Amino acid sequence: MTDTRCDLLIVGAGPAGMAAACEARKRGLSVIVADEGHAPGGQVYRDAATSPLRSIVALGEDYAAGRPLIERFFACGARYLPHTLVWQIGREGRMGATQAVAMLTRGNAADAGDAHGLDHASGTLAVHARAVLLATGAQERPWPIRGWTLPGVMGVGAAQTALKSAGLVPCAQTVLVGGGPLLWLFASQLLEAGRRVAAIVDTTPPDAYTKALRHLPRALRAADYLLKGWRMMRAVRRAGVAIHRHARAVEIVGDTRARAVRFIDGAGNAQQIEASLILLHQGVIPSTNLARATGCAHEWDTRAACWHPQTDAWGRSSVADVWIAGDGAGIGGAQAAAFTGTLAALDIAAQLGALDTRTRDRASRAPRAALNRHLAVRPLLDALYTPPPASRLPTDEVIVCRCEEVTAGEIRRIAAQGCTGPNQMKAFSRCGMGPCQGRWCGTTVGELIAYAQARDPADVGYYRIRAPVKPVTIAQLAQAMPVDTDVARGEFPS
Repeated sequence: MTDTRCDLLIVGAGPAGMAAACEARKRGLSVIVADEGHAPGGQVYRDAATSPLRSIVALGEDYAAGRPLIERFFACGARYLPHTLVWQIGREGRMGATQAVAMLTRGNAADAGDAHGLDHASGTLAVHARAVLLATGAQERPWPIRGWTLPGVMGVGAAQTALKSAGLVPCAQTVLVGGGPLLWLFASQLLEAGRRVAAIVDTTPPDAYTKALRHLPRALRAADYLLKGWRMMRAVRRAGVAIHRHARAVEIVGDTRARAVRFIDGAGNAQQIEASLILLHQGVIPSTNLARATGCAHEWDTRAACWHPQTDAWGRSSVADVWIAGDGAGIGGAQAAAFTGTLAALDIAAQLGALDTRTRDRASRAPRAALNRHLAVRPLLDALYTPPPASRLPTDEVIVCRCEEVTAGEIRRIAAQGCTGPNQMKAFSRCGMGPCQGRWCGTTVGELIAYAQARDPADVGYYRIRAPVKPVTIAQLAQAMPVDTDVARGEFPS
C-alpha cells in the first residue's frame, strides 16, 4: 500500500468535482481527484473531450459545454487519478482527528490518456487529506416492473452512455418508456444522430401538470430550461415518433428476452408495442452510498421521493471535514453542480486557512446567484416528473433486489411480520447484500416497508452502508494493510 497526502481529496470528476478542483487549485490547495471513469466529465460530460462521434453537435450544446470545463480541469494542476475506486473514508486514528483517510483502489488505467500526464500506477493508495469533497453525482431511479430484468431492457442513462462513449445508437425498433427530461433529451439526441425510435411511452400522470403549474412563476427565472425542454419535445413530435401519454400499469412482455411493452394509455385502453429494445427511465436520484458509509446524515425528500445528504449552503455535511457537492447532494443538473463545487471549494479553502471568510463570501456572490437561478426550475420538474406511488411500488411478483432475486411480495410478507426497516429486511431476506450494496433496491425496499406498515419512509430509514462501498478483491484488501501492522486475534464474536 502507498500513502500520500494532500489538502483536498475530491471523489468524482463530474461537473462538481472538476469545478471544485479548479477553484481549490486557484486558492493554492493541493488537490487529488479520484475518479472511477477513464476520463473526466462524469456521466453528463462523459467523453466530451474525446468523443468517438464525428461531431458532438448531435448531443447538444450542453454536452459540448463540458469541453472548456474539462480543459480548465486538466490545466489547473490537480492530480487526477482515473480508474480509481474510493471504497472507504475514515478518520485518522481510532479516536478521530482533523485528517480524513481514504482508501483508493487503482485499476488498469493504461488507456486513460498520457497526453495529460495522468498517473497510471495501480494498487491500493491511502490518501491522508485535510478535507474531502464527495462529488459522486446521481444514478437513475430504479423502476422495478414486471419484466425489467429480461435481456433487451436497459436504462435510458445506460443507452446514452453507450452513445457518448462508443458512438452506439439503438435499433429503430426501440421504445422509450417512463418520464423525466432525460427521456426527451435522449430521443432528441438520437434524432440528431440520424436514428428515430419507434415510440415513447410517457408515464407522466395527467394531474402532474396541475401540480407543476403553481411552480411556473418561479421556474420562469430559468426560462431557458423550459424553452429547451419544449424544443426537444417539439423535435420528437415533428419527427413522427409515436407518443403515448399518461401510460400506467406498464410491464415488459417476454420469456427469454423482452419482445414488447404493455400498458394502459391515458384513455384507459390496453396497448402493446412490439420492440427489440426497451429503455426505461423514471428520473435520477442522488448517489448516496459513499456518503452514508462515511457517516453523513441523510434526510428523505418527500417532494422528490428520494434520500439526499444533509448539507448547508456551502455543502458541508454532518461529518467534520467532509463536504458534498453536485447531484450527490440533491438533483440540480450539470450547471448547478459546477456552481456547488465552486462554492464548496471556496468554503474548504477558508476552513483550511487559504483565504479569509470575507474573501470567501465576496468570491461566492456570483456563483451563488447563478446557482439559485439554475435551481429555480427544480420544484416544477420535481412536481412534474417524480413518479407517483403507484409507479414506485411494484406488484408482488416483481423482483426488487436484482442481486439476490428478492421480490416485492417477499418484502411485503416480511414487513407484515413486523420487520422494522431495511437493515432487518437484509438479515431476513439477503435483500441489499449483493454487489450493488442496495443501490438498486434501497429506495424501493424502504418505501415498500413504509406503505405496508403505514409509516413514513423517513421513519423506516435506509440500509446501513459499510466499507467497501463497492466490490474489491481480497488481494486489494490485503494491500490496504501495512505489512508491519500487528494483528490481534480476537474471540468470536469479537
